[in-house]
Amino acid sequence: MINQFINSIIDNLNFKNGHQVEFIQAVKEVLSSLKTYIQENPYIIKSGILERIVIPERLIEFRVAYQKDDTTIDVNTGYRVQFNSALGPYKGGLRFHPSVNQSIIKFLGFEQIFKNSLTGLPLGGGKGGSDFNPKGKSDGEIMRFCQSFMTELSKYIGSNTDIPAGDIGVGEREIGYMFGQYKRIKSEFTGILTGKSLEFGGSLVRKQATGYGLIYFTKEMLENINKQDIKDKKIVISGSGNVAIYAAEKAIQLGACVVAMSDSSGFIYAKNGINISYIIDIKENHRQRISEYINLDNSAEFYPASEKSIWSIPCDIALPCATQNELSLKDAEILIKNGVIAVAEGANMPCCEQAVHLFLENNISFAPGKAANAGGVSTSGLEMSQNSIRDSWDFETVDKKLESIMKNIFKISNDTSIKYNNPNNLVVGSNIAGFHKVATAMAKQGIL
Repeated sequence: MINQFINSIIDNLNFKNGHQVEFIQAVKEVLSSLKTYIQENPYIIKSGILERIVIPERLIEFRVAYQKDDTTIDVNTGYRVQFNSALGPYKGGLRFHPSVNQSIIKFLGFEQIFKNSLTGLPLGGGKGGSDFNPKGKSDGEIMRFCQSFMTELSKYIGSNTDIPAGDIGVGEREIGYMFGQYKRIKSEFTGILTGKSLEFGGSLVRKQATGYGLIYFTKEMLENINKQDIKDKKIVISGSGNVAIYAAEKAIQLGACVVAMSDSSGFIYAKNGINISYIIDIKENHRQRISEYINLDNSAEFYPASEKSIWSIPCDIALPCATQNELSLKDAEILIKNGVIAVAEGANMPCCEQAVHLFLENNISFAPGKAANAGGVSTSGLEMSQNSIRDSWDFETVDKKLESIMKNIFKISNDTSIKYNNPNNLVVGSNIAGFHKVATAMAKQGIL
């Protein structure tokens, strides 16, 4: 009966949103984990929790027009999905990337509901962005786009309603331009965005948070499930944005050896370990391709994306930190053949459904993104707290709070997996733990 009930909801979503493949994938991944929980909690069916939780409270789509440097006009589409506010105001990043569409935004917003729940902070789930591509644009063009985007978005957000942050393509620069435009429109200085510059309300550790948090979670997973230390482990990390860079930095600080990192052009392999300061200089200071690394380290090798997959490099730990569905079933097979012992998602849903199943079937410790990459939103919540009390905390204070949150997310996910007869299955554990809190709040607030 429970299977039929869940399948009927997924079938209905497919009928209405079948073209939104990423969104359907995210919903199936969560709902398929809840069978035992629903059986023990019949109010889920009676209160229509599942039917309600898979539909956003609202989805906003809008035009974003701006003038380019050559005076021509470019037009993009902006989105904000305010998915669920049962636990608090909507919270989730803004993504600027050509791939952004309703399906991507809805999948990210749906995941964000449970990710935010796991942090223990009073935050609902939301997400947003645009199909705008900041690559190759001048600072002036990016500023004008951000101002146009915020002019429309400002109608729907507020410090107690919806507090966006950054995501792919949206860093401190973009957040600054949007914050300035919001301040101009509303004539108020408020913590409406997180990921701000330190000069006007940002938090220390925010840039490092998702990457650091990923390593804190992975470390707990290794120690508790694998009974091993992260020290001396060989790690492959896809991507070279904030998540990948600071996951590498923290892993190296803890004694691990990061041997490969990538961007869309390909990946570098340094068998004796990557020098993360070179990556930071290339990516953050000069915004160059990762292939530049071999000009700084002549022992390293570069492989174009068309020739070889980064997941072909043997490693103990794989950290996919680039984008959704980047790690395929074939990649998973190669990783397992090469002796991987743990996989932790730094990006949102970077492993395809078949790859996740294969990891679990082969007893590979697997950390789903909604748990493992929750460090970013956790520190965004800490930034909100600092803004609310007009205070700022030092790096060590924020870092310790972040580490504590990530340890607790692992504990609640692992404990829940044991409680529901799926020990060490952190997909089931994190999904049920995140869902439980949201569903309980929804039921107590009535039919909304």
